[in-house]
Amino acid sequence: MNRELMSRLAHVDHPIKAPLDDASVQQLMARAAPRGDERVLDLGCGSGEWLLRALGVHSQLRAEGVDISVDALDQAREAARARGVGERLALHRQEAAGFRSPRPFDLVLSVGASHAFGGLLPTLAAARKHLTPGGRVLVGDGFWEREPSQEAVEMLGDFADLATTLERVAADGWTPVHGHVSSRRELDDYEWACWGSLASWALDHRAHPDSEEALATAAARRDEWLRVYRDTWGFVSLVLRPTDE
Repeated sequence: MNRELMSRLAHVDHPIKAPLDDASVQQLMARAAPRGDERVLDLGCGSGEWLLRALGVHSQLRAEGVDISVDALDQAREAARARGVGERLALHRQEAAGFRSPRPFDLVLSVGASHAFGGLLPTLAAARKHLTPGGRVLVGDGFWEREPSQEAVEMLGDFADLATTLERVAADGWTPVHGHVSSRRELDDYEWACWGSLASWALDHRAHPDSEEALATAAARRDEWLRVYRDTWGFVSLVLRPTDE
């Protein structure tokens, strides 16, 4: 099955592609864009759910999103039109790491997309290039809650523990002004939603040629979560400001 289609099906019931519930997303955006008239950039925007929610709440806010997925950007464009915010949203199909804009942004966000830059600190370096003086960054990334197995590291990546992650961010010239550690409920809800949605689609479309692959993928990913990383991996979202502005 096409990878983009599989991702779209998996996120039908959880459009925020990170382990955050709606209340957490709302609070993070309130801290990240306190005025409501900011210029906002999402590096690795996917289907644009963060931007769409911000645009829906703040009528003076303007946003741009960058992603390489044609399918995801088409979703974002269609949703923006349906919600009546299309005129305030610009979308760019290209690698997020190579994006350039003639104007800076008040808020740069990149949640769950650090793989596109090669890690958390390279993500922050990319965000800094787009930031206006006094601006903020909203970033979300994983960390190890407990010592991981080698299998977990190979599967998810070489994260640090939470304290070390914050130390590295501070040493890189950033000051956290707000943060959120995803709860066990948020982490579990995300996994159940993703693999349950994919499995449901497969069961509802048994005649589809990709049904068996989708069902097997949902089962395999659920098993990996439960057996390999459920008890060791966490997710932190940070609102940051440059320490030396």
